[in-house]
Order: sequence, then C-alpha cells, then structure tokens
Amino acid sequence: MADARLQRLQAEMEKDAVDLVALLPGPNLTYLSGLSFHLMERPVVALIPRKGLPALVLPDLEAAKVAASRIPFIPFPYGEDDTSRTGAFLAMAKRMNLGAQKVAVEYRRMRVLELRLLEKAAPQMTTGEADPLLARVRMYKEPAEAQAMREAVRMAERAFEQTLPAIRPGVSELEIVAELTLQTLRSGSDSELPFAPIVACGPNAALPHALPGERRLQAGDLVIVDWGAAHQGYFSDLTRTLAIGSLTDELRLVYETVRRANQAGREACRPGVTAGEVDAAARSVIAAAGYGERFVHRTGHGLGLEVHEEPFIREGSEVRLEPGMTFTIEPGIYLAGVGGVRIEDDVLITAEGAETLSVYPRDLRVIAG
Repeated sequence: MADARLQRLQAEMEKDAVDLVALLPGPNLTYLSGLSFHLMERPVVALIPRKGLPALVLPDLEAAKVAASRIPFIPFPYGEDDTSRTGAFLAMAKRMNLGAQKVAVEYRRMRVLELRLLEKAAPQMTTGEADPLLARVRMYKEPAEAQAMREAVRMAERAFEQTLPAIRPGVSELEIVAELTLQTLRSGSDSELPFAPIVACGPNAALPHALPGERRLQAGDLVIVDWGAAHQGYFSDLTRTLAIGSLTDELRLVYETVRRANQAGREACRPGVTAGEVDAAARSVIAAAGYGERFVHRTGHGLGLEVHEEPFIREGSEVRLEPGMTFTIEPGIYLAGVGGVRIEDDVLITAEGAETLSVYPRDLRVIAG
C-alpha cells in the first residue's frame, strides 16, 4: 500500500503537471521518508516521480539508512571519487527516464552543486519550483504532528519557567541565552532546536531579530525572549516580554497594546478566514493605538518541521485557514533606541475553530530592578 504522504505529493504533482520533484536533505525529504541526512559536500538527492518508485542518490556511508525509509527508494550509492558520484547520477537519470522532463526543485534549498550534477546527467531537463506544491502537502498537520507540536510547546514553557530565576539585573543577554538553552534541553527537547534563542533588552529589544550580546539587564528595560523547543522534529516558537523594574507609562501602554493585538489575532483564527484577515485583526489594534508604523513585520508564520513555513499570516494574504494548519501569532511594537514588545503564541486550526497550543501567561511580568 502506497504511503499517504507520497500519494498526496504525487496528486499535487499531477495538478501542476510536474514530472519529478527533486529533494535535498531537509524537512521535505524527512517528511516524506522519515530519513535525515546532513547537507554536506557529499550530495544526497531524491527524485520523486509523478507515478512509480522514487530514487535516491547518496554516498555509500549513508546507504544503510534506506532500509528505514517509510517509502521505498531505488538507491544509487556512490563512493568517494568524482567518477563514482557522476556515475550514480547518470544511472539514476537513466532509470528515472529523466530526459527532457520537468523537474521541480526546492528553490529555498537546492544548491548549485546538486543542480549542476542533475543537469549534467540530463542536459535536456527543465526545472521549476517545488516549494508551493510541497507546502500544499505539509501545511495540513496530521494528529500525530499536532501532538508533537503540543509537546514541543510544553517543553518550551517549562524551560522558560526554569530560566526565570536567572533573569535579573546585571545578567547579560548571552548568559540568559545559555541558561535557556540548557533548560530547553533539560525539558526534553530534541538537541536540534528550532533556532538559537533571542534575548534582547533595552534598546536592543527594538530589533525584532536582535543578536544577543554582552548588554546587561538594567532597571527600566523591556526584555524580549524568543525561543522554542523541538519534539520528534516538530517545533514550537514562543515569545514573552518581561520588565525589569518599573516602566514608563508609554512602555506599559505599548505592552498592553501588543497583548490585546495578540488576543485579537488569536480570536480571529478559524476555518475559512484568510491569513490576511487574521493579520488585520491584530494589526488594527496596534494601528488604533497610534503605533501602526512600529509594527514592522507580519503577524505570524507557519510552523512545523520548519520554524518558518506556510501559511504566512501577513497583510493581504488570500490563503484561507483550514483544519490542520499551524502557525504563530506574534504582533510587536518596536521603538528605536528605547525598546520593544512582542508576544508570540502557537495556534492550530481545528474543525470547530482554533486551539492556542501555548498557554504561558501573557500579562506583564515585572522582575525587581
């Protein structure tokens, strides 16, 4: 019996008149096969045909993994020399009748190395983009995937709670990152985290993707903490903002505005609503408070085997939310030279509405300054 995920992908390929999909090591190949490979100097390329068995070119040292794949592969292993590698690609091209067929590739992942090897093996082939059709398959999470994400959220929330005692005046952003990373692993997270935690205090918190450094927390700071955990390869992605000591009236207003925007965004989530409408629900709260120009990014992004995947919750998006879609809601306000606030939660669309997977409190937490 054919694997359901492979069947869904091949059905999408049929819709788009794509003959083959080429996959490199990464989330899409793992999703389909259950196999993980390093993206390295030894190329690994899977070719998924619209009908029939997939093929996999891989180095000899990885060949034993094929037996554990959830889908059957025709393997084409190669040795350390270039001639062996070229021969494996040529053999695969012949077996898959590559010829002048249309091959969809991962625009976000395909490297020149693998593309040139494919082109050399099949000079007449044409290429297109695989990402949209792959997204249509992966956007809808199966119950087991959703459960893995719930577990990843719980792990992240436990890790944050255990890190709180380390967040105090005089401690640097990097010291908090180290403690949070340790606590995330202790909470049971996979060793490969979704991303390196972001801890940004004071003026640094005005940068949505700040790089943590040596700045030390001090009274009057807002502290943005953006982190996540992983369970069975599936990610969580959360953000909470803390206050060190008393804040100015404006910063308290900013915090409350973002909290209400987060709530409005989550409350707008349900089947049939567009991603753009959810973005508008959150964005309108911030605009009404006079900070529209200070909300400088989209309201959210899809979440799963990648920390940024479809659907993207952004202005004007006509993508309709459907059961199984998972994504973040993370409005923010950023005041250059002063600080910023972001509150981020993870959401799953259900048949009845939406489930907010993250439950950690969103009210302002003040740490004595």
